[in-house]
Amino acid sequence: MNRFTEPFDLADTNDPLSAETANPSDLLIIGGGVMGLFTAYHAAERSARVVVLERGRIGDPMTASYGRTRSFRSDYLDATYARLAHEAIHLWGDFERETGARVLVRCGCLNIAKRSVTPDLDRTYAQLSFETLARLGLSTESFDAEALRERFAYLDADMAHLDVDGGVVDLPAVTGALTRALAERGVRTQEDVETIAIERDGDGYRVSTDAGDFKTRSLVVTAGHGTNDVLAALRRCRLRVPITKDRPSEAKYFVPSPDTRQQFTASVMPVIAYLDAGIYCHPIVDGLVDAVKVGYYNPPDLPRDGANLNGIADFVEQCMPGLRTAEARDVDDVDQCDYDLVADDEFVLGAIPGFTNAFVGVGWRGTGYKFAPWVGRVLAACALQGGTVYDIGRFDPARFEESEPIA
Repeated sequence: MNRFTEPFDLADTNDPLSAETANPSDLLIIGGGVMGLFTAYHAAERSARVVVLERGRIGDPMTASYGRTRSFRSDYLDATYARLAHEAIHLWGDFERETGARVLVRCGCLNIAKRSVTPDLDRTYAQLSFETLARLGLSTESFDAEALRERFAYLDADMAHLDVDGGVVDLPAVTGALTRALAERGVRTQEDVETIAIERDGDGYRVSTDAGDFKTRSLVVTAGHGTNDVLAALRRCRLRVPITKDRPSEAKYFVPSPDTRQQFTASVMPVIAYLDAGIYCHPIVDGLVDAVKVGYYNPPDLPRDGANLNGIADFVEQCMPGLRTAEARDVDDVDQCDYDLVADDEFVLGAIPGFTNAFVGVGWRGTGYKFAPWVGRVLAACALQGGTVYDIGRFDPARFEESEPIA
């Protein structure tokens, strides 16, 4: 057997930690969120020997990668992000076929606009994102006020555009499918591990942790809000990413009455977004969440003209009267969203400047979960092949490299 196909079962040794240094991995990933796990998934697909270190635990509900649902969609204003999101949808489909898991709820994503809220309908997120999708030749469907009332009686809006290929991701299904697939492919995951120091070691790296030392040929950092802590542990690394933590300022579950519940299920209701006003709604998904989730936040990529709407209650009153009589409660469980935002509102994805075979991915703009299979594919290719077929130049981490050495 060659080094890519030898069994990687450290449990067979008397000293697992010495086995880690005696038999270095092809790839060590620091950060076991969805981005790190998809990196491991794609790397193991190439028969690489992979180790994942997680500071907490895989599936921790307090992290950004977990909860019940996230939306997936291609309806971005920026054509690059729209193309990459659409590519990610194809990769999600590949993941479903390869694992036999159903992780996407393909209900579509409907962007709405109402003249009393955003008077210039031609400058709304709904219209501008539709124009982007149309230029790219992606599937859309358009509605005027009358057509909206006929198809979505619970809505009150003047126009809308449907991103036909969008919907919601079933996060528990993703976590389960990834965990099973990584185990089957021999990926070693170790939880509750704190990274202390990282140093070059010949052509690779030695990662010192509170659980012992690990040697690896290539390194990937997908540590979310802890990314700068890991970069600081990498000796002579001058990269620091200006990350801030964010989450919706308000999030509520709405439980419709039994006689109206069916129209709010994912079989007939799409994801609904009014991003000019910072609103998104997820439908009821049977067996996953038995309520309509409505969030209110400040998306970084919306038109900056403002909107005459203030909060979830105002949105329901003006745009979604079908939920006026529904029982409402705050989202205070694992389905709260937690985002890592970067100062210039771009992904940080690529090589750690000044280091060979070391890469980082962070800063997913509050909408990043949908890109996870694409991000994992990119990082795995970079780590194992030295590059990717995708043009990721605009995401280069070097833009945040400190000009002077850090003491």
